[in-house]
Amino acid sequence: MSLDCPPIKPAAVLDRELAYYESAYSSYIPGLFAQPAVVQFRHYLVRRILGVTGACAESRVLSIGCGIGDTELLLAPHVAHVTGVDLSPVAIGEAQRAATTRAISNVHFAARSWQSSQLAGAPFDIVIAIFFLHHLPIADLHAFPGQLKQVLRNAGTFYALDPSARRLSGFLGERLVPKLMRKYQTDNEHPLVPQLAAAPFRAAGFETFTRWFDFTSTPLAGLFPAWKAGYRLGRLLDEGLTRVPLLRQFSSNFELIGRKRE
Repeated sequence: MSLDCPPIKPAAVLDRELAYYESAYSSYIPGLFAQPAVVQFRHYLVRRILGVTGACAESRVLSIGCGIGDTELLLAPHVAHVTGVDLSPVAIGEAQRAATTRAISNVHFAARSWQSSQLAGAPFDIVIAIFFLHHLPIADLHAFPGQLKQVLRNAGTFYALDPSARRLSGFLGERLVPKLMRKYQTDNEHPLVPQLAAAPFRAAGFETFTRWFDFTSTPLAGLFPAWKAGYRLGRLLDEGLTRVPLLRQFSSNFELIGRKRE
């Protein structure tokens, strides 16, 4: 299925982002993502995805911006099939190698724009986008739900995880570890306000809600990727911190869930 979509980012911006990620995926990201705390984060994320989407053994899943496929390969044993797309050929090469090494056969990875892909298996039961929406310019974010409807079946579920614009961890990170913050993100990223990010989905007819994902655990995994116990402690803290009304607005990341109406 091919999609007719509105203009995307200017070519120069896309080229800069792609160059950044090609370099990152060729160097530090595979090693970072293999660290114990980061692996723990991915396992927890997959449990959240399964719980909120209702994914099952018959579900066909599309992952937009799949990177090296670490989330997708953990998700694959629980569903019928996972298709992952990403603009980075280096990332897709890593994902394909990992799938082969782990003998996971119900996945397919493609290095291309998801809008222009011939997506075998569409429409999908579930579409996920992990740390993807905050890369989109505002115009593209508003266009995204309309494009999504073309690849998501009726009553299908969309799941996104993105950084919050009011996150305390980002404020502290910029002041305490600015070099690490610059290493982990591009100049074109823009953290999102959950209510504003959800608005285009509601306008497109999705049943939409947001919820806070974490406060400390994911930042700890970025700072101390080998500290598995630290991530687990952070997750325990997050279960309480993300429920405190005045405090939770400063959470690090939020989930956006949209269900396509029948």
